[in-house]
Amino acid sequence: MRLLYAVQATGNGHITRARALLPALQQAGISVDFLFSGRSRERLFDMQCFGDFQHRTGFTFVTREGQVHGWQTLKSARIREFMADVRSLDLSSYDLLLNDFEPVSAWAARRQKLPSLGLAHQYALRYPLPGTQRAFWLKPAMDLFTPLDRYLGVHWQSFDQAILPPLLSLPSVTDGEMVEPAPFVLVYLPFESTEQVIAWLKPLTGQAFRIYADVPEAVSYGYVEVRPLCRQAFPEDLKRCQGVICNTGFGLCSEALLLGKRLLTKPLKGQIEQYSNACILQQMQRAEVMPKFDLQCVRDWLVSPEPEPICYPDVARFIAEWLVSGEDLQGELLARRVWQAVRSS
Repeated sequence: MRLLYAVQATGNGHITRARALLPALQQAGISVDFLFSGRSRERLFDMQCFGDFQHRTGFTFVTREGQVHGWQTLKSARIREFMADVRSLDLSSYDLLLNDFEPVSAWAARRQKLPSLGLAHQYALRYPLPGTQRAFWLKPAMDLFTPLDRYLGVHWQSFDQAILPPLLSLPSVTDGEMVEPAPFVLVYLPFESTEQVIAWLKPLTGQAFRIYADVPEAVSYGYVEVRPLCRQAFPEDLKRCQGVICNTGFGLCSEALLLGKRLLTKPLKGQIEQYSNACILQQMQRAEVMPKFDLQCVRDWLVSPEPEPICYPDVARFIAEWLVSGEDLQGELLARRVWQAVRSS
């Protein structure tokens, strides 16, 4: 089997999922090529494992000061370039499109009648999840953005749907790897101004914070340290930190749950996915949520107890074996099988 794995690169969570799934696909004997869109090629980093991948412009949400700007997003959309990319993308050598919320390949597959499968956190939002009750438009919007033959969602609970647990490449704390905790809080708020985040945290003297941001080099402001994005250093700091402050994207929150880290999260305003994630984390009693920065909320969270880690199975292996077998094309049996492994672990 040869497949094209197309990934929305606006958020690192999509790319992290592809990193986790790639080795399992290769071990199952599946030949994989990659396509990324949604972020300029020069802003992608540590992409060596994906080989000679393709890149398209795609669509990118415009954010400013922690909020999605719908009108600016529409203004920045390059519709003619998008349509040209759809027409020019040749999928004739592939047996399947595996799609993580990437629109160019989805529309090209529909046009060329290539079988397609969606695998993304966003596809869980096609079902009625907490926090989506008023968003009646979600399912048709998802289907319009990436029109695919079938969909598998990814989330922290099954909700009795074709939804899988998170795909993660980090070892959990139950894997026998003992990591001595370090006295700092990891901060990753890519949709906020770095200067604003520093200003928020500076009054919390005596508590060390390590911010990862799009900066050229590391710089220190007393107890607040800012480091450039790094695929090697970030996971190590995540394993060692006392807790995580982040937006409510799916990938990093999932890694915090896996590692049993205290989680303080600020949903991106105007984004229904992050609002729903925040609602679910609160229902699970797995995170503190602050809609806007609240100094007292941070102080209270810093002295809160550490949660127990959640043990997830090797979801990537389940998916790769399922793709090769060709069984249960809609994924319901696959989802039941994987969640049974979660409950028995």
